[in-house]
Amino acid sequence: MKNYKILTIVLLLPIFVWGQQANVNLDYNPQKNTENLIPFSAPLNSPDVKDDRTVTFRLKAPAATKVQLTGVAILTALATDNKPVPFTKGDDGIWTLTVGPLRPDMYIYSFNVDGMQIADPSNSVAGFTAMPPYSQLIVHGDGPAYYDAKNVPHGNVTRHIYHSNVTNGERELYVYTPPGYDKNKTYPVLYLVGGSGDLPSNWVYDGRANLMMDNLLAEGKAIPMVIAIPNNQVIHRNHPKHTELTFKIFEEELRKHVIPLVEQEYNVRKDPNGRALSGLSMGGRHTMFIGLNSLDLFSSFGILSAGDVDSENAIPKFLNDPDANSKVKYLFVGQGTEEAKGRMGARCIALHDALNKHNIKHEYYVGGYGGHDWATWRHLLYYRFLPNLWRTK
Repeated sequence: MKNYKILTIVLLLPIFVWGQQANVNLDYNPQKNTENLIPFSAPLNSPDVKDDRTVTFRLKAPAATKVQLTGVAILTALATDNKPVPFTKGDDGIWTLTVGPLRPDMYIYSFNVDGMQIADPSNSVAGFTAMPPYSQLIVHGDGPAYYDAKNVPHGNVTRHIYHSNVTNGERELYVYTPPGYDKNKTYPVLYLVGGSGDLPSNWVYDGRANLMMDNLLAEGKAIPMVIAIPNNQVIHRNHPKHTELTFKIFEEELRKHVIPLVEQEYNVRKDPNGRALSGLSMGGRHTMFIGLNSLDLFSSFGILSAGDVDSENAIPKFLNDPDANSKVKYLFVGQGTEEAKGRMGARCIALHDALNKHNIKHEYYVGGYGGHDWATWRHLLYYRFLPNLWRTK
């Protein structure tokens, strides 16, 4: 009987203690090495995140002459002034680098191997994006973070495929419905868009918008809402006339396809006071140039890490509208603490100054510790924009 008990413990142990990147649960610490096992089909254990929040990266590349850690988010966190960090090569041909400790968060990174950018071939947590592949580093704290999956009621995310006469092709749209979504109840709807290199899935996998909304609702900190995440890539990002054409095309896409699809499939409000538009970086500019000039569609706005150095001439119709304050329910302008110190932050500050000059009510917020990256955009959404949305006036 005693031997039987011992055998049972041995057999059950692997069920409860997972190795690095086991992908069994939606763990808050998926890159912690608990069993000294490497990810399935990977050559090495990388990244290896310790409880002291130091991180070791590894790459097997015996023929390489130079390996560096790159990526805006990770280099911002390491305060390297955007300078890549070199690895050290071992006699076994394995390159290693240990950094940190880092604050608990999710960081985008990549490797530069003899001048070629690659994702970490041992990391099973990849970025979902329209840009060249990158990897995600997840530095865990003492428990699940505000963007992690917790044991709370969860909403659903549905992917819609539709044909667009505007872009002449098939397009996608993600829609989040809150826990307990009731088809007989009418919900406000937030249209949430990404940046230059983003696809709609980025707000789910990198931004964790659905999990953050679940957590806010469980904490009683937000109003239940539908979140529609369309693709705001409507013209090649490197097209010479991208800036000139993108705003007109995306507005047409919103009016002809995105909003009609959402309002047909979901019981959402169809008035400006029940619609909001928000986006990061390029999506923030879409919010600024399309949303603020489409007050027949929207009355709430979240402009994240965006603006214009000449905001006076960027949105003159809105700035000079004497009824702007009565038409706008909530206008949020925000950026990251590190971001505000540089060139990217100047655009956001210019918009803030223009709004102040024209006495247009808005909330301006600088917070978190990130730069122009997802650490900032998750922080802005969770701590400021979503909790305040639909609560003002």
